[in-house]
Amino acid sequence: MEWVLRFLIGGLAVSLFSVLGDVLRPKSFAGLFGAAPSVALATLALTFSKNGAGTVVLEARSMMLGAIAFTTYSILVCQLLIRPKFSATLSSTTALLCWLVVAAGLYAIFSE
Repeated sequence: MEWVLRFLIGGLAVSLFSVLGDVLRPKSFAGLFGAAPSVALATLALTFSKNGAGTVVLEARSMMLGAIAFTTYSILVCQLLIRPKFSATLSSTTALLCWLVVAAGLYAIFSE
């Protein structure tokens, strides 16, 4: 039953975010509202119904910290790729190491 609920909640959220992405300009924003927000919302809703608010707070905080680490990775990759001496492989590998440091640091700071 949980999988059915996850499917329905996720599908509804994907549809709503797709409509929102179609309304916004430029169209490049449409990808931002694809799957990730809907999966996160479905996960949080099911976690709340099964485990309560305390677990949802922990999950939501983890998602936000993960987003900070991923944003750091993305910005660093973009900055490295505009430099001629950095290939895509070198840029992504370097940024992945930076992501690991940021994620581990945030985990160390906010872990209980």
